[in-house]
Amino acid sequence: MKDNRYVIIMAGGIGSRFWPLSRKEKPKQFLDILGTGETLLQQTYRRFRKACPEENIYVVTNAEHKELTITQLGISPNRVLAEPQRRNTAPCIAYGVFRIMKENPQAVIAVTPADHLITKEDEFCNVVNDAFRFSSENKVLLTLGITPGRPETGYGYIQANMKKPVEGYNNLFKVKTFTEKPDLDLARVFLESGDFYWNSGIFFWRADAIVEAFSKHLPDLYTAFEEGKGYLGTEEEETFISRTYISCKNISIDYGVMEKADNVYVIFTDIGWSDLGTWSSLYENSRTNDSGNVVVGGEVFTYGCEGNIISVDNERITVLQGLNDYVIVDSDGVLLIVKKEEEQNIKYYLEDVKKKTGEKYL
Repeated sequence: MKDNRYVIIMAGGIGSRFWPLSRKEKPKQFLDILGTGETLLQQTYRRFRKACPEENIYVVTNAEHKELTITQLGISPNRVLAEPQRRNTAPCIAYGVFRIMKENPQAVIAVTPADHLITKEDEFCNVVNDAFRFSSENKVLLTLGITPGRPETGYGYIQANMKKPVEGYNNLFKVKTFTEKPDLDLARVFLESGDFYWNSGIFFWRADAIVEAFSKHLPDLYTAFEEGKGYLGTEEEETFISRTYISCKNISIDYGVMEKADNVYVIFTDIGWSDLGTWSSLYENSRTNDSGNVVVGGEVFTYGCEGNIISVDNERITVLQGLNDYVIVDSDGVLLIVKKEEEQNIKYYLEDVKKKTGEKYL
C-alpha cells in the first residue's frame, strides 16, 4: 500500500542576514551554522525521514543550488525541484504540490523551511504524526504554531479560537486571525492573552485542499500550473517552469492564501523551535563557553569579552579583548564586526559592499 505522506522542503532562500558566512553560492541552509556536523538542510531532511518515507521527500531550491542539494542529501535528482527565479513561498509550494499530485493525487503534504532549528525532536515527531492524521481526514489548511516564550517582535503570530478545541487532538484549534510582526507593546499583549502563537511557517494539507485554495485565492498561479501540469515529471518540465516563473507573482503563502482562507487550523506545541533568522537568534540557541561567548569554528582567545557570537575560519587564530555583545564573523575574505543590537543593519552594509566591489563578496 502506497504511503500518502509527502514533504516539501523549501530551500531557496539566500540567508542574507547571516552574511558574510552565508553567501549566494552557499546560503545558510547549506551550512553547518550550529557546528553540529550537519547542515540545516540535512537536519531538516533527517527529521522528516522519521515521519515520512524518504522517497516522498522533495526539495525545492534555486536552480544554482540543485547539485549542492543532491550532494548534501544523497537525494535522487528527480526529487530536487529547481526554481529558475526566486518568487517567494506561494509559487514554490505550488510547484511542489502540483509535482507531487502528478505522482499521487491522494498525497497529504507537509511543507517546511529548510533552515529552522528544532531541539525537541521526539515531540516534533509526535506533533507531525498528529498533523498528518488530521490533515488526511479533513479538507483543511493546518499550520504549526509555537508556544511563545517571550514577547518576540521578529515573528508573525496566529490567534487560535481557544473555545473550540478539535476533539481527539491535543492543542488543535481553528484559526481566528493572522498578525504580521508586532511592535513590542502588542507582542506583550499577545503573550499575556494566551491565545496567540508564533507562526512557524510549517504547514500540512491534502493536495486537493491546497489546490482548491490556490484556485480560490491565487487563481492566476493556479491556472498557470493547472494548464501545464502535464509537463511535470517529463523532459519538458524545466522549460515549462522557466516560462511559468517569469509571470509568477512574488507572493508568500501566508499573504496569498492562509490569511484569506476560512478552513485554517493551528496545532501548537513546544518543540524547541527557532527560525534562526539572525545572528542573535543563533547566539540564543547555542551553548556559551565559560566566558559567556558562542564560538563557531576557529581557535579563539578572548579577554574581558562576554555575550559575543564569534564565527571565524578554522585555520585562523583570533584574539579578542574588551568586546561585549558583538557579532564577529571572519569568512572567506570578509571580516564583520557589528553590535548585536545593530545587526538589522547588516543588509545595508551588504548593499554598500555590493556597490563598491560588485558581486565578489556576496
